[in-house]
Amino acid sequence: MSSHRKEKLEELVKRLIGDLLLKDIKDSRIGFVSISKVKLSRDYGIADVYFSVLGENKAIKDTFFGLESAKGYIRKKIGKSLQLRHIPDIKFIYDDSVAEGVDLVNLIDRVNAEISNDPDEQ
Repeated sequence: MSSHRKEKLEELVKRLIGDLLLKDIKDSRIGFVSISKVKLSRDYGIADVYFSVLGENKAIKDTFFGLESAKGYIRKKIGKSLQLRHIPDIKFIYDDSVAEGVDLVNLIDRVNAEISNDPDEQ
């Protein structure tokens, strides 16, 4: 399968999992989660599904365990929707890039506030 097809399949899996989380999966452990990317292994046997969630460590852990619990259902839906001969195993991986981005924006805001309040600047 070409690189373009692999990227297309990764995007389809990402979109499908996102839709399932939004519409079908009603696990109270799963917080406000988004799927940031999906990477398929070379043989398409494993799908690394990167997710981000707003909240502290407890929210992240709860969401991870909720996703793990729904893994079988998600695989089944992927197989039916995409009509794949071999359904990849799913490996959920926490993506902290969103949290890091929020922290960076907060830091920039604090620095800007300190600069605007600095009496030496006036």
